[in-house]
Amino acid sequence: MTERLAASAEAGSGPHDFVAGLPKAELHVHHIGSASPRIVSELAARHPDSRVPTDPEALADYFTFTDFAHFIDVYLSVVDLIRTPEDVRLLTYEVARELARQQVRYAELTITPFSSTRRGIDERAFMEAIEDARKAAETEFGTVLRWCFDIPGEAGLEAAEETTRLATDDRLRPEGLVSFGLGGPEIGVPRPQFKPYFDRAIAAGLRSVPHAGETTGPETVWDALVDLRAERIGHGTSAARDPELLAHLAERRIALEVCPTSNIATRAVADLDEHPIKEFVRAGVLVTVNSDDPPMFGTDLNTEYAIAARLLDLDERGLAALARDAVQASFLDEPAKARLAAEIDAYTTSWLASRPLR
Repeated sequence: MTERLAASAEAGSGPHDFVAGLPKAELHVHHIGSASPRIVSELAARHPDSRVPTDPEALADYFTFTDFAHFIDVYLSVVDLIRTPEDVRLLTYEVARELARQQVRYAELTITPFSSTRRGIDERAFMEAIEDARKAAETEFGTVLRWCFDIPGEAGLEAAEETTRLATDDRLRPEGLVSFGLGGPEIGVPRPQFKPYFDRAIAAGLRSVPHAGETTGPETVWDALVDLRAERIGHGTSAARDPELLAHLAERRIALEVCPTSNIATRAVADLDEHPIKEFVRAGVLVTVNSDDPPMFGTDLNTEYAIAARLLDLDERGLAALARDAVQASFLDEPAKARLAAEIDAYTTSWLASRPLR
């Protein structure tokens, strides 16, 4: 996998300098899946009973996946490293630092609180840890974090009930929470069974952003739209197989959170050149580019933008438009959207003015 991703990044290296300074929003990035090798190895050293390697270099092999089921197995082994509120705070703060390094001004970070509370972390201490890290990150790095609490689908309806309670109880609900999601495996985990939980979350003011159509067909995306009232779709890879679905997504401006390298790493897509992002754009679907679980997949958001530039044949203006699309699809309020879009435009104008005419 490492060689393939290196080749992908090299193929898209032209726009890297522009992307490196481009202000961005990221809408599909997982909390624990964003733990860098340094942080994972530090957590593994804290908890030596784990099977996760403590050597950062050994993690590259550990994070080589045979299929989506293997990815979930490895992912859960990293989840098991988060055992105390201090672990939660460390991880959250360091994820924010990495986002800031990439000029990410705003991120909606997907968090799975059930995975931590079921391992014995006090629920109130968990909320306090993520909120303390969020506030510190905004003050120190200038990166605004918001939360999406997601149901781990493999854990069933018990997890759905617990996640919904944590997301809707005013005594626990963190200030930064904006949305409600559904992750984990799709095969054998039908979306409609989660309808009552999404109904409760939506009634409490949260936005619906389930994963769907990553490793199953377009019918799963339809289920997410109809039963879960999705406002954005995580991945939606298989939507390209259904022209009616593409037309529906385009007409309703329902964004797809596209994660190209992730789809290759988990074998959801065989090859980057076969990635359906091109079909999405041709159909007029609103597309955002994201990194998903970046250290696990040997990528970051800047690399994903460079890959998108190659796949979609984008120049700097096209990349800036992609960044503005993420802002538009975000759950920022309108004044904040306008400010971030203006920052993207100002950066792009300054960049192009400093380049020789081509």
